Amino acid sequence: MKRKAVDIVESSNSKRQREHLLDYCDVRPRQDDQGATLWPASPGAIESARVFLKDCASSQQKILIVPDKDADGLDAGVIVHRTLTALGAAASSIDVHLVAKGNTIHDEEEREAMKKKNPKYIIVVDQGSSAGPEVIDDLAVKSLIIDHHLSDDFPKDALICKDLRPDIAPLIGYMCAMGTHGDLGNTLKWAPPFPDMQDVFKTHTKKSINDAVSLLNAPRRTAKFDVVSAWEALLAASSPKDILTNRRLLSARAEINEEVERQTHTAPKFSKDGKIAVFRINSAAQVHPVIATRWAGHLKSAKLEIVLVANSGYLPGKVNFSCRIARCARNRDPPVNIISSLKAVADLDTTDLVTRMGENFARGHKEASGGIIGIKEFEELMALMKVGEKSDPSSEGEKKTLKKTVQKSPQKNKLEGYFGKKS
Repeated sequence: MKRKAVDIVESSNSKRQREHLLDYCDVRPRQDDQGATLWPASPGAIESARVFLKDCASSQQKILIVPDKDADGLDAGVIVHRTLTALGAAASSIDVHLVAKGNTIHDEEEREAMKKKNPKYIIVVDQGSSAGPEVIDDLAVKSLIIDHHLSDDFPKDALICKDLRPDIAPLIGYMCAMGTHGDLGNTLKWAPPFPDMQDVFKTHTKKSINDAVSLLNAPRRTAKFDVVSAWEALLAASSPKDILTNRRLLSARAEINEEVERQTHTAPKFSKDGKIAVFRINSAAQVHPVIATRWAGHLKSAKLEIVLVANSGYLPGKVNFSCRIARCARNRDPPVNIISSLKAVADLDTTDLVTRMGENFARGHKEASGGIIGIKEFEELMALMKVGEKSDPSSEGEKKTLKKTVQKSPQKNKLEGYFGKKS
């Protein structure tokens, strides 16, 4: 029997009392010893990047751009491409390398593929960073890494566009907005330390920018992993509207929407302490981050901190998992840190689990992390979390209080169906 709407609708009073969620712009940027803001990077690092790009453009030699597969990576890659051509580089001298499904730039397969293109300059954008050898095995090749992920490790010997060519800003502003929304969400305030983007949003509506982000992300999520379609569409575009009419991108988004709908109804299991909700799916498409983000906005409890969606069908022999902070936990004190939480669980192991999971475990952002690890290792991680085990008597009623927040969602299933059934 279908439950009445009143069962899940919060009172108007509770809506008024909804807690304010911190925005990216609410966090104070790092500062140097003199109190100067170090954002998006130190002045020295930014100047080094400018010099590098000028040298690339003036050299008239082969340049290889290696962007990540998502909207912010592709946007950043095209911004670099257009900056180089504005500085005088011939478009024919600029090539792109798109990393294969399930790989990183540090895999030997990718390093060899990049080397075969014979670049003299390599610009790696939004690929994350980890310890390792040079980007490719050629000391004559100069490399620049542009990234914003949390990391203390970098490739061996690895060394902002507006000030290089002020006239290019109006031409790429919408890409800056698209990339930022793609990574930080479409509710960003665009307050300091971000630059003033009013002119961009007067020219391009936020809806067109957000819809373009959705389309750019779609091809790389398909089982075909068709990143090149998104790159080519973005490279040819002069505004978000050009992306909105791209037939291949529209087809990919429809495919992904259908797969998300098919996979999103999996029932969760919880860690024994109630802090982590785990959803398991099996899909050749990269829908686990989408589903994690969706459920993070809907699950709600006093203990819940992290939503983890594990996909055992994306890569053979591997589990790809994505984690997001539950909306109800975003203002916790101390703040939830997904990377620290995952590593704390792994550290409970008394064997060599951390070593076996390798570099692709708990990487990314504190607020959005995950990993790619072996099936055996993932099951060991779940055992350490005690997923599915009954909670202590003091918290037995915790899961039964989970509610769906009052937000419009395309999901047709109801959380009450999981937690409200009578035994």
